[in-house]
Order: sequence, then C-alpha cells, then structure tokens
Amino acid sequence: MKPTEGSPDPRAPAGSVAPPAAATPGPAAVSERLKHLSEELRCLVCQNQTLADSNADLAVDLRRQVETMIIGGRSDNEIRDYMVARYGDFVLYKPPVQRNTWLLWFGPFALLAAGGLMGWWVQRRSRVQATQTPGSAPGQAPATSGGDPPQATPALPCQTAAQRDRARALLER
Repeated sequence: MKPTEGSPDPRAPAGSVAPPAAATPGPAAVSERLKHLSEELRCLVCQNQTLADSNADLAVDLRRQVETMIIGGRSDNEIRDYMVARYGDFVLYKPPVQRNTWLLWFGPFALLAAGGLMGWWVQRRSRVQATQTPGSAPGQAPATSGGDPPQATPALPCQTAAQRDRARALLER
C-alpha cells in the first residue's frame, strides 16, 4: 500500500511524513523546458538573439531565473506571463498579434504591396509615354513645325511592327 500525501509511511521512522506526490521535475525535464522557454524569450541586451543564443550577463541571469521558476513548479505560461509583466511584450521573441504590434506584423507586407503598386504604376506610365510622341495627344498624329511635310523615317531592321513603331517613336524624340 502506498502512503498518501501527509500520511505516515509504514516503512519510514516514526513521526516522518511522506513527500508530496508531485516532486520537483528531474534534471532532464528542467533542461528541456529551460531550452524551450529560452528559445521563446528575447535577450534584452542583444535584442536579435534568444536567451538560449545569447551570452550576455543579463541573458545568463534570466536563464537562471527561468530555471529557478521551473524548479519552483511554475508552468510555462506563468513564466512567460511573469517575464511579459516585468519586461513587456518585447521580451517575447515572437510577440503576439495585438493592436500595438500590428505595424510590426503587417508593416512589411504593406511596404511590399506599396512597392509593387508603385512599380506597376511607373511601368504603366512609361508604356503610355512610349506610345505618345511629344506635343501630341493620344490618338492624334504628331504635329509638324511650320507646314513642312513630314520627313520619311529611314527603314529600320526590326522584326515586328511593334518594334519598328517603338524605334520610330524613339527616333522622333
């Protein structure tokens, strides 16, 4: 028969009490949890490294503190909450998506979309300008100066009509 918590162990000396059923975790479990949590937390000195990767004095102290809390029986969420309460969301290597972190999460995508739109706009604009010659409106023939007849454009060795038209437009500039 196993003794329950707080009941005397029949094999133990008189007056002793059995240890609690949930004893401290073994060294392997502590080191595994410490490694996992250290990879989720940011070094506040290095800022671009996790606690696991950093050798800064503060990172060593924080790893020691996390290990003490693990041995003390705190859950991973309790340890994360403690660190966030003490150091803010910045201590999390992957901060949560909240209103105050939207720019951090969605800013790069917004910049990429803006750059793509700007590139499309510039390319579209250059195509429109290439089809128009200076001094003419879209759909109108180019204006000649002073009533002189338009001069013939020399023959160009182009393969397609589109390439020939583009070359003529460039030469007329």
